Amino acid sequence: MTTEAPPRSGRLSADDWAREALEQIADAGVSSVAVEPLARRLGVTKGSFYWHFPSRDALLQAALERWEQDEQTAYGALESIPDPTERLRALFHLIAHHNKTHVIYSELLKAVDHPAVQAVLDHVLERRIGFLFGSFRQAGLSQKDALNRARMTYAVYVGFLQLELPKFQARQPVDGFDGYIEHMMTTLIPKP
Repeated sequence: MTTEAPPRSGRLSADDWAREALEQIADAGVSSVAVEPLARRLGVTKGSFYWHFPSRDALLQAALERWEQDEQTAYGALESIPDPTERLRALFHLIAHHNKTHVIYSELLKAVDHPAVQAVLDHVLERRIGFLFGSFRQAGLSQKDALNRARMTYAVYVGFLQLELPKFQARQPVDGFDGYIEHMMTTLIPKP
């Protein structure tokens, strides 16, 4: 059970609402995003919400866009690494330390039937597979092998995420996780 947050001084931005909606998605899923509980969490009235958004769906769209933008920023930083095997290693290390992103992604997968969620998941999947494919191609794999390796890498990520989701949600360490990440890198990243 959550307690009411104390009233805030100062105005909230639309981005503050979107970020809080993402927190709510991580805590309880897409369907739990609602104006009144978010206003309580933020310590403001519903009027603050309607200053920025005409509806809950508009807030959800803004939250999804925020999450997608954060994803793009993370991948953009990785793309500046010139060596493809080092870029892939950096990706694996980045993934190993972003539990909240894993939880949000898992919750979005559960809500894939929502049109706005489906659109964002499609963009993110395309970008992630494209990043992996490009990196594997630059590491010397053929087009077919790079695509297969990209899909396999992504499937391993999603599978492991689902196996360990309760620990990610509780923000608990996953036993042997660092060793697992090292094993994935050794197995999936081509040797130079």
